[in-house]
Amino acid sequence: MVSTAIAISSCKREERGFRVQPPSAQFADLPVLTSFHVGPTTVATHVANPYEQNAYAMSQGKTLYLNFNCVGCHFHGGGGIGPPLMDDKWIYGSEPDQIFATIVQGRPNGMPSFQGKIPDYQVWQIVAYVRSLSGLANKQAAPGRSDSMQIGRAPNATPRATPRQTTEPPSVEAPQ
Repeated sequence: MVSTAIAISSCKREERGFRVQPPSAQFADLPVLTSFHVGPTTVATHVANPYEQNAYAMSQGKTLYLNFNCVGCHFHGGGGIGPPLMDDKWIYGSEPDQIFATIVQGRPNGMPSFQGKIPDYQVWQIVAYVRSLSGLANKQAAPGRSDSMQIGRAPNATPRATPRQTTEPPSVEAPQ
């Protein structure tokens, strides 16, 4: 009797969703943005990414981030050739559908298009991991550590950033 009550009242963290359905790409707002139209989309509603609640999917996103060489430009989220992913500045938006559009369509001056090269569900996993780098994803689902050399804070220890829209690339901004 007591064990049944404990099993029923177990915390949500213990739920294991190994077969989470990704949001459909057709519902993501995929605006065509050029270097002349940097900024947020005009649509006020955004697609939620259920992978942000799933630790396995987010760790898969981390693996894909490394395997598709996103670290070559964004390094491990701190920025380099590409913009940093750990700060509060998001040129094309910080919502899951906006990040999805950036990965799928690419962006001017460096971000290649991965449309047709990565299945949609894997793009959504990468989106969940990228949002965890700036503390925007569920802390309980975010990867706790890297299995390689320690490079900075673990995604689940990153303080939540409040994204702000910016139209200037990082190279134009004044150093702080």
